[in-house]
Amino acid sequence: MSAHPSHGAPGQVAVPVLRLGDVLLVTLQGDLYDSTAQQLQQDLAETIVRSGVTGVVIDISGVEMIDSFLGRVLAEIAAQTELLAARTVVAGMRPAVAITLVELGLTLPGLRTALSTEVALEMLSQPVVRSRPGGRRGEGA
Repeated sequence: MSAHPSHGAPGQVAVPVLRLGDVLLVTLQGDLYDSTAQQLQQDLAETIVRSGVTGVVIDISGVEMIDSFLGRVLAEIAAQTELLAARTVVAGMRPAVAITLVELGLTLPGLRTALSTEVALEMLSQPVVRSRPGGRRGEGA
């Protein structure tokens, strides 16, 4: 297990990024500033490419409120990791956060969620089942 903090602007708390086998665990606590979010996205992309991890778990259990900025950041990280052949699961969402996301109209399509980090890690350990356009499974590729 190794840790790589994502550094933001001076005076801002770095976001811890831990490697657990083939998965990166990101723990968000409180507010995520623009510069910290951009640095986190860049650090995650570089770490995924360099290390070949296949999954990212973003634990937001320490986040009490979410706004459209943080919702967009989570969606962008998920889209970015998908392009880099990894999967993202957001874990530990509080009921108030889920309600706020719905009230803001942020449905975050494609973003997988889990109630706990343990469940998220379990989800990422399952094989990926891809379907072809039209909902058919790929036979004979």
